Amino acid sequence: MEQSNGQTSLESMRKWVVDHKLRAVGSLWLTGIGTSIAYNWTRASMKPSVKIIHARLHAQALTLAALAGAAAVEYYDHHHSKSNSSAEQYAN
Repeated sequence: MEQSNGQTSLESMRKWVVDHKLRAVGSLWLTGIGTSIAYNWTRASMKPSVKIIHARLHAQALTLAALAGAAAVEYYDHHHSKSNSSAEQYAN
């Protein structure tokens, strides 16, 4: 699956995550909490407050995983990039 500029879809996803870290983590958190609330709402044996607490905990764990993934992408990009990093560009 090559794209028009010669990048693979995985490479273009990596570049998007590097360029939009907070948006990626925030949208993953919002998706996680929405999915968890939807799942927990189908379970009739819990109180609504417990359902919301469980949804928040699931979304928090997913956010930590997303932050770790973003850090791994940043580490990979920093050590395997041939161009200057954004910090070096701003320093000049």
